[in-house]
Amino acid sequence: MIYKAGIRKYRSIGISVFAKFWDFKRQKPKSSCPNKDNIERLIDLKTREYKNLAIEMSANSKSYTPNTLADKVETKLNIQTVGEFYDKLISDYLNKGKYGNALVYATSKRCIQRFTHSNLSFTFDVIDPKWLLRYEEWMKESYKETTVSLRFRTLRSVFNKAIEMEVVKKDLYPFDKFKVSKFNTSTKKRAISKDDIRKIEMLDLSSEEWYMRFSRDLFIFSYYCAGINYCDIALLTFSQIKNDRLSYYRHKTFSRSKMRKEISFALNSRCKEIIQAYCPPFATDDDYVFPILDRKIHVTELQKRNRMHKVQGKVNHFLKIIAERAGLQSNLSMYVARHTFATVMKRSNVNIALISDLMGHSSISTTQIYLDSFENSQIDKAMENL
Repeated sequence: MIYKAGIRKYRSIGISVFAKFWDFKRQKPKSSCPNKDNIERLIDLKTREYKNLAIEMSANSKSYTPNTLADKVETKLNIQTVGEFYDKLISDYLNKGKYGNALVYATSKRCIQRFTHSNLSFTFDVIDPKWLLRYEEWMKESYKETTVSLRFRTLRSVFNKAIEMEVVKKDLYPFDKFKVSKFNTSTKKRAISKDDIRKIEMLDLSSEEWYMRFSRDLFIFSYYCAGINYCDIALLTFSQIKNDRLSYYRHKTFSRSKMRKEISFALNSRCKEIIQAYCPPFATDDDYVFPILDRKIHVTELQKRNRMHKVQGKVNHFLKIIAERAGLQSNLSMYVARHTFATVMKRSNVNIALISDLMGHSSISTTQIYLDSFENSQIDKAMENL
């Protein structure tokens, strides 16, 4: 309630409380009220906001009424809870067909739900440096540092969007004090050696389940096919294979840019064997090369993405088992095949510009991220020239 010169004005703070949890005499939530601390914090924040504005207007000799004061404060913010704002962002991205972005924000939301025990009914002013520090300590108990970094960068992005949409005030931005940059650690190189590739190829998996063999085949196919991304493998159709050559456009690049850069190369005998192993009888040009997607079942982009994500999780699971069987120390995944292709090509003195072209990168600087650092033996050899 705003009161001045006998005039009262009531304004909602955007949160409702059941009558049984509200102390009408003291005008505050009862001790049994769920989210009592958050509600009191919001009430205190809103009260101080009105008081500060009233003091500011009085100091500048500006007249005001409860109505004009309320209008001046409330037109600034479109109050939403953190959960509501996340849902809006996710819904907007899904409607725009940006399923990757929607997945990133949905994952961020689930992480915060676990931290807050499924409670996202608080507003953004609750997320201050102290809250972020508690969130960091909680995440470090279960997540790797790269994951912690990603979760905080996503949350920072959400907070920035909330400011842009006038859901929270800019002066409540907590990331000026809580620096996300402290989580920026260089990603460990993921490439393995050519000898390791041979060990994986030579493993006898004839008696293993189908998914184990399938996972190995996808990994080897990616390595021999210029590090083709898993997503692009899943979307390959037989129309993209002509005269023993594979030609395709990167799905990631095409979805972000109007520039269509075709990647084309000859298939070696091993790749042709793998393709033949999964080729359905009477295959047409429109059929998928690998049994990941089904045109009759996975029709929408969201259905395709969900299916690819599910299969990728299984494939990476079996690749870890394969790594153990082959005696490798690496944390094997489909992404390792892509890194390994780039690194082996570099060590074979192939021009980086050519590697970049084969990988479908928009710039050489992107390719550099994939390339393994020089080995100590190479550095020592170079130092001999001194």
